[in-house]
Amino acid sequence: MAAVTYTKGDWRAEADIQPVDDKYQGIVLIKRDGGVESDGSEYAVGTVSNTPAEALEEAKALAHRILSDR
Repeated sequence: MAAVTYTKGDWRAEADIQPVDDKYQGIVLIKRDGGVESDGSEYAVGTVSNTPAEALEEAKALAHRILSDR
């Protein structure tokens, strides 16, 4: 499943998933455009999901919440 990228101003959030045992967890990498790749911060959704699609939806929601605070 491909990552989804959102932008707000010079901030970029990439929502993706990672496997956790037999389940999936949404993750979000956020960084400023033009910054060094190591300048990014990674956030994980607080729960795990049964399917990749559910985990990605959770990650996309988290990405929106993070960007709304920027």
